[in-house]
Amino acid sequence: MTIRNLDKLLAPASVAVIGASERAGSIGNVLTRNLLAGGFRGPVWGVNPRCGGRVLGIPCFASVAELPAAPDLAVIVTPAASAPELVAALGARGTRAAIVISATREDAGGAAIKTAILEAARPYTLRVVGPNCLGMMVPGIGLNTSFSHLAPLPGRLAFVTQSGAIVTSMIDWAHPRGIGFSHVLSLGDMSDVDIGDMLDYLANDPGTDAVLLYLESVSGARKFVSAARAAARTKPVIVVKGGRFAAGARAAATHTGALMGRDEVYDAVFRRTGMVRVYTLQELFNAAETLGRLRRLHGERLAILTNGGGLAVLAADALAALDGTLTALDETTIRALDALLPDNWSRANPVDVIGDADPQRLARAAAIVAADRNVDALLVVHCPTAVCPGEDAARALIDALAGRRTPELLTSWVGGATALAARDVFAAAGIPTYPTPEQAIRGFMHAVAHARGQRILMETPELAPETRQPEIRVVAELLAEARRAGREWLDAEATRRVLQAYGFETIQAFNVDTAEEAATAASRIGAPVALKIRSPDIPHKTDFGGVVLDLADPGATRAAAEAMRTSIAARLPQARIEGFCVERMVHRPGAYELLLGMSPDPQFGPVLVFGQGGTATETIADTALALPPLNMHLARALIARTHIARLLGGARGKPAANLDAIALALVRLSELVCDFPQIAELDINPLLADAHDVVVLDARIRLDDDVTASGPERLAIKPYPRELEEDVPLADGRVLWLRPVLPEDEPSLRRAFADLTPEEIYLRFFAPIKAMSHAMATRFTQIDYDRQMVLLLTGHGAPGTSEFYGSVNIVCDPDLQRAEYAILVRHDMTGMGLGGLLMRRIIAYAKRRGIGEIFGEVLAQNHNMLNLCTQLGFRIEATAGDPGVVTVRLDLRGAGAG
Repeated sequence: MTIRNLDKLLAPASVAVIGASERAGSIGNVLTRNLLAGGFRGPVWGVNPRCGGRVLGIPCFASVAELPAAPDLAVIVTPAASAPELVAALGARGTRAAIVISATREDAGGAAIKTAILEAARPYTLRVVGPNCLGMMVPGIGLNTSFSHLAPLPGRLAFVTQSGAIVTSMIDWAHPRGIGFSHVLSLGDMSDVDIGDMLDYLANDPGTDAVLLYLESVSGARKFVSAARAAARTKPVIVVKGGRFAAGARAAATHTGALMGRDEVYDAVFRRTGMVRVYTLQELFNAAETLGRLRRLHGERLAILTNGGGLAVLAADALAALDGTLTALDETTIRALDALLPDNWSRANPVDVIGDADPQRLARAAAIVAADRNVDALLVVHCPTAVCPGEDAARALIDALAGRRTPELLTSWVGGATALAARDVFAAAGIPTYPTPEQAIRGFMHAVAHARGQRILMETPELAPETRQPEIRVVAELLAEARRAGREWLDAEATRRVLQAYGFETIQAFNVDTAEEAATAASRIGAPVALKIRSPDIPHKTDFGGVVLDLADPGATRAAAEAMRTSIAARLPQARIEGFCVERMVHRPGAYELLLGMSPDPQFGPVLVFGQGGTATETIADTALALPPLNMHLARALIARTHIARLLGGARGKPAANLDAIALALVRLSELVCDFPQIAELDINPLLADAHDVVVLDARIRLDDDVTASGPERLAIKPYPRELEEDVPLADGRVLWLRPVLPEDEPSLRRAFADLTPEEIYLRFFAPIKAMSHAMATRFTQIDYDRQMVLLLTGHGAPGTSEFYGSVNIVCDPDLQRAEYAILVRHDMTGMGLGGLLMRRIIAYAKRRGIGEIFGEVLAQNHNMLNLCTQLGFRIEATAGDPGVVTVRLDLRGAGAG
């Protein structure tokens, strides 16, 4: 459940306070007073058996049953143990949202109480916030169902948090600065309504421009990731994560697991969803200052102007540390400043107007810099001097830039008592202001980081260098054989065959049982060889002397095998020794040893790891994490986040590694992990990479004991649904390919759009559109397969290069209750039954997903589409207010779904 009935929670027509009280200082008293003081215009009722008919001037009733009507929203402030019975009574009356303020304790039956609350709410789809929360505030409608000491001002920022203390701190900070909020939402223990639900709601709220999050944990990883991706694509989402460091580390059987920390996983999640992460409450305040006042940022080129050179240096350093852009000033700007400023001014950005500047010089210089076409944002930093009083300088600056919409203005008036009045002036004018230049830079970079993140996530990925299909059946049989044999770890031969089936190059190797057989294998391979122990009980072979390299001949191999068996038997007497693996030694001067792997996270499922490999990989700890699935673009971004990426580009006379081959290896690893939930952990270390290609030298794969518990839902992001691919034979002998869309399809989609006739465009989009932009194309190609589906009808070939013939798509609501469809068949392919085929396939898919209804809007003149809808069982209804458009609906749970 996600957004269902959240309108009753956040925009109720009526509210009841269960436990409203006249007793001063009680939660029931404070919360009711806050609700009445907020100006909420709907009916407000109290429920308290001892209220005597009225409480704080409003009607009060002895029980839920006696209320005059079902309230949209109920706020429960009675002890938590009473909440399940109250929720059941409210649901039976027709209430669809409740906030449980009261706290529960896990050691005092709290878990049982929360379960009982949910069981009471479930039959009525009644949404529950809490327990253990501060409440909620929606200033725009005067709704304050909290016991906060202050009411937030109305504004366009939403603040969602799991901590009530963070709520009151944010409101207390924002109030004197004039920063307002569209919503302030304390979720508490998140027994039902959680962060993902709120992100889904706020993503589509026109009154919210940006979202601030304080997050401690996530419930429902896939829902959270989908909601975060959807929200961050429409507006900035800034998140601070509490509880970054765990008390203890999980023991790991692989290098990958040992290198994967919980906080690093959250970092990967935030990056993949497009949210901007901050690390402190101060940074969250800075983000509120920036996003609450800054208009839409049109670029990231920053100019800095100051009357104190040292402060400008600090600001420029802070900008460089965050990879910001200090713009170069236009020569026209330089000349204009030359005419205004003393000869010893900086003549560059940052602009130092010199310490003897008065308010007018500072303001006039700022106006000149603001007129520069190379400036997207201007930060003015002021230090207090006798000749340039802070408040006077602030007013002069505002006057000088009055009426100018670009660039964006940020200010930092440094100091204590003398700077306070100036900051109040800026706050009243709606201009972002910060106590220090470093905080100003961080605030600015939050907005920049959002824009950059979205730009990166929306880039069209390049095609993989090859389109070799993985041998899925081969791998399935290898894994099944291992499970039948009771193996948790695949042996070396099976591991090599699994990787080869997904396109990895591995080295020649032989599994043998005895030292004599090892010598024979060395003779067959040819010297030199590597010798490795085979044991399911020794995942890290090097740690126990289980690897010997560069054995020059069969005799040396025999001797090494005998010594290895004796040594390991003495050190690990319980270990099962199955024999040895003899491998061809690979000598590639100038090659790099890399680590590729996957380890499971308890919340977000499989996580991919890339970094520097070799025996010292855990000591060096140069790794980066990413959620699967990956494409070439995301794989390159993962590589770039490591230190070794700089070396891979070529350094100290060593040639650059083949980055395409490394990225392709990561994509293949991602496909393997997505295709086989049985794989619990995977380690490729090292992957040897040079200027030509990559080769796997060693790898390990661990299987999950419970395959059913690790199904497709274990992935935080739903992968490409390969099972929907099918061939479509035509009467003329051609065979088309029906498959889900991929991000790489953008070029062919845009080419196909350019070939559409004006009539086709109008029938599909209801408007004349000259060209499909990149932003428009990404809405069709870069989709969340968990909430949207686009089926393409193309020729066989690589995505983005094959010919496009038609498509059908559905966009689901977050609850998967309804989905809107759209279809397009190329004009020269009509009359072949392809439209009917596409509609039947998307209807079948929607049924399997459990979607209740498919609907769409169709132009009344589109007779072909309306006839097809009639044949498929759609109801056709008039659209209110637009006689030229009809709405078609198909109930997938009723008789018309057949």
